[in-house]
Amino acid sequence: MSRFALLATGDVAPRRADLASMFAKVRGALRGGDLVLGQLETTLSERGSPAPNAKLAMRAPPEAARAIAEAGYDVVSFAGNHCLDFGPDAFFDTLHHAHAAGLAVCGAGADIAAARRPAIMTVGGTRVAVLAYSSILPQGYWAEARRPGCAPMRAITAYEQIETDQPGTPARVHTFPDRADLRALRADVRAARAAADVVVVSVHWGIHFVPAEIADYQRDIAWAAIDDGADAILGHHPHILKGVEIYKGRPIFYSLGNFAIEQPQAFDPTILDSPSFKDLMALNPGMDPMQAFVCPPDSRKTMIAKLTFEDGRLARTALIPADIDDSSTPEVLARSDKRFDEVVRYLEQITNSQGLDTRYRSDGDEVLVETPLST
Repeated sequence: MSRFALLATGDVAPRRADLASMFAKVRGALRGGDLVLGQLETTLSERGSPAPNAKLAMRAPPEAARAIAEAGYDVVSFAGNHCLDFGPDAFFDTLHHAHAAGLAVCGAGADIAAARRPAIMTVGGTRVAVLAYSSILPQGYWAEARRPGCAPMRAITAYEQIETDQPGTPARVHTFPDRADLRALRADVRAARAAADVVVVSVHWGIHFVPAEIADYQRDIAWAAIDDGADAILGHHPHILKGVEIYKGRPIFYSLGNFAIEQPQAFDPTILDSPSFKDLMALNPGMDPMQAFVCPPDSRKTMIAKLTFEDGRLARTALIPADIDDSSTPEVLARSDKRFDEVVRYLEQITNSQGLDTRYRSDGDEVLVETPLST
């Protein structure tokens, strides 16, 4: 029997004097995985200038690639809203430094064909394909036939006036996947399914900092990908956890939250006074620019997704609760730690609030993710 464990985390972006220290409390857990995936939320370069449309231009030293690889990561998605923060030079530097450190990269490339190409690895005799896309897209960050960037999975927003006879009342928000992007994603999943035993889709999407809420377009994308053969959907971008859904026996992690990522001011000391940051503060009242850890308290709660495959089939879906301290360093939690239960209760609350029937059941230092029919 071929058996392996795939681990996945949310955003990774170390930028500090001792890069390895960011992974000190999670390295053991990550190295316990047979295949480890993360979202690379920064460029890795010393070149380039900030893009004029980047709200927070993020750049970390090239040595961060080695620190990420040594922490246990095997593959990173570079599909996201920071991939071109410092222009094409930094974009290509990031690809180069990641590959030089032994990291596979997916979701971004020199053109749209490269960006849509999966990272394919063999783990214990099982071929695993990882595809990555981004719905969070500053203008010009998506790849085209003759332009570098990330694989787009755009969404369209429409506002419906609820009370048509009451001007100025709040609107109902509807979101829909871009049809062309969704067709491309579905074709990619089918092609990957034909070439590999296991297909995982990573998506940078969702409503940042707003607790619990899942946008309609996310469900549309996730369900379509699973219908066409994806074994799991791994979401990130909101910087807080979102609920988990089991669809046709396959898990959808709507947001794995932050993981090993610095606070915004580590990338731009002036960001806390910017209009864009003030807009963020309006989304979550827990944000505190007077603290070193400015993100809201719920962004401290995080997890590692753990998917166990046997002979190419998903056999077990679990998560490993973790916590992020004042220095933005993540720590894996033991079942005996009270913070373990706090993460689980938070997941239960945000999952239930979205009408999902997922159940979480502790199993040692891990938490099984189940539906009522599987319990």
